[in-house]
Amino acid sequence: MAENQAGGDLRNDLPENGENINEFVAVRRDKLSELRLAGADPFIEVKFDVTAYSGDIKEKFEEYENADVSVAGRIMSRRDMGKANFIDLADAKGRIQVYIKIDDIGEEAFAAYRKWDIGDIIGLTGKVFKTKRGEISIHASSVKLLAKSLLPLPEKFHGLKDQDLRYRQRYVDLIVNPEVKDTFVKRSLILREIRSFLDAKGFLEVDTPILTPFEIGASARPFKTHHNTLDMDMYLRIETELYLKRLIVGGFDKVYEVGRIFRNEGMDTKHNPEFTTIELYQAYTDYKGMMDIVIELNTMLAEKICGSKVINYQGKQIDMGHWEKLTMVESVRKFAGVDYNEWKTDEDARKAAKEKHVPVPADATKGTVLAEFFDAFVEENLIQPTIIYDYPVENSPLAKKKPTDPAFTERFEYFINATEFGNAFSELNDPIDQKERFERQVALKRKEDPNTTAQVDYDYVTALEYGLAPTGGLGFGIDRLVMLLTDSPSIRDVLLFPTMKPIEDKKSDKPEQSDNTAGDSAPDRKCVSHVIEGAPIISEEKPDFSNVQIEPLFEDLVDFETFSKSDFRAVKVLACEAVPKSKKLLKFTLDDGTGTDRVILSGIHPYYEPEQLVGKTCIAIVNLPPRAMMGIDSCGMLISAVHKEGEEERLHLLMVDPHIPAGAKLY
Repeated sequence: MAENQAGGDLRNDLPENGENINEFVAVRRDKLSELRLAGADPFIEVKFDVTAYSGDIKEKFEEYENADVSVAGRIMSRRDMGKANFIDLADAKGRIQVYIKIDDIGEEAFAAYRKWDIGDIIGLTGKVFKTKRGEISIHASSVKLLAKSLLPLPEKFHGLKDQDLRYRQRYVDLIVNPEVKDTFVKRSLILREIRSFLDAKGFLEVDTPILTPFEIGASARPFKTHHNTLDMDMYLRIETELYLKRLIVGGFDKVYEVGRIFRNEGMDTKHNPEFTTIELYQAYTDYKGMMDIVIELNTMLAEKICGSKVINYQGKQIDMGHWEKLTMVESVRKFAGVDYNEWKTDEDARKAAKEKHVPVPADATKGTVLAEFFDAFVEENLIQPTIIYDYPVENSPLAKKKPTDPAFTERFEYFINATEFGNAFSELNDPIDQKERFERQVALKRKEDPNTTAQVDYDYVTALEYGLAPTGGLGFGIDRLVMLLTDSPSIRDVLLFPTMKPIEDKKSDKPEQSDNTAGDSAPDRKCVSHVIEGAPIISEEKPDFSNVQIEPLFEDLVDFETFSKSDFRAVKVLACEAVPKSKKLLKFTLDDGTGTDRVILSGIHPYYEPEQLVGKTCIAIVNLPPRAMMGIDSCGMLISAVHKEGEEERLHLLMVDPHIPAGAKLY
């Protein structure tokens, strides 16, 4: 079988069936074997002197015209016209057309070049010119194969059905989707601008430990590991705060850290277990000083990265130059229509929550109820940049109480597009108060989970006893900020290698061939299918139902007229995310065929991660009355199948053929 040998426009049209893919791979390995036998093994090449990049040549054509340049990159397409070819070459700064002619590089070199494939990495030297059609190109005088691509590139590597594969094989995503590469170039630029901004204000960048000796009392669940030499369990950090404030105690007035944080929790479009934050602390200022930094920094970033204070995010215009400021009490009054100041007792607050269908604990205090109202009614309305400040003391264990009202703390969060982007405090520096709050926090965690290993960080309390100056602190997530400034809908779009569950694949028992001369035979069929198609190998194993228990069938009959009033429809999952503060609920945004998105909440998070379900076709009852859950109206019910195996409950969300259109009615 020959690949890329015929005339015409040669791109990488992959065949549909796996056997032909296998043949493609075999052809490429055969070519590698021939090269090695001819003493032209491309993998022994160690360097190529690059003197120019495609983007620079195009941007500064007047400087490069008729100049000799050496470029290197990957062949992305080829137009074969016999004794002359045009190829599209991709390098670090873009793509450029290259003209290769037999008379210029010689018959032997041209014959060797004709055997190269789409995806091969080459180096070439030639003169910069412009074609009759006005396209900036390079007229090659010599070409050299630098690395052989043994797998064919996909023709199309985008769209919903390939989203999971794009994340798993980001290296291929970057090759064939230039806009993805642009996102990560912007991410680097954002970090550079933030560092420059803070450095100019006199902040010192520092590094603090990632491995910590014990679990603290914060609500975030940590990852646990074991240190063999010290024979002790250790925990990956869930914040950088306490170490940074120790440095303020030690005499550094302004510090910050760009830090990787690890939280063993849920995953959705806004959350990944491993993420990047920036925390900064400044002595002798308060949370209002941090507000000034937030506004100045974010306005600057919008202008530097996007070219304007007004940016577009997922179809919405966001004005990063205009910031509204509301206390939490004011925001709840504005959006929920209830006034904290009218609650005389905790019981009054709980009564108001009941009237508004906001679930709160039986012993909830006024401050707890206020925070629940905020989650239920306010956050979803904060589209434009908004600072919410003066939080109740109940949910701010590290913030300083307001001198004028000790029920509240000097804390703020800022929100954009209904998403929290950062958190800031006038830091608590009273060691006695801090110790008491830590101990209450750990006691509460032990009450909720008797098996927790959470401890009070008494060393931090000791640091405070030496004296912490009045300090303002701010922390914000880099990943969400990059999402905003690059118009990316998911956190996975701004992480080069997001956390993914490995695809389970039955491995062949056959030993792997280790003959160094070859690549003569094609790799195992399953391996090729996995790499090229991204599809797991489905086992033919028959399921074992011997231990399954099902609920008894209902004895009561339902008349047909009543049953027929239930409207079962096919729905497409447009988006899915975890509901904040709920361990079970997932929020589904669904296409039900009407043109208006439908929201349904379902308690299946223990069985599925949100990203697994996006793009699936499911079945829902759509004519149920709206039901408020965690302050969100759930308009319908998704259908799942439930059974038990032993004592363990199993659940399967009913997913059907994706060819069924949204809104199709079930009979």
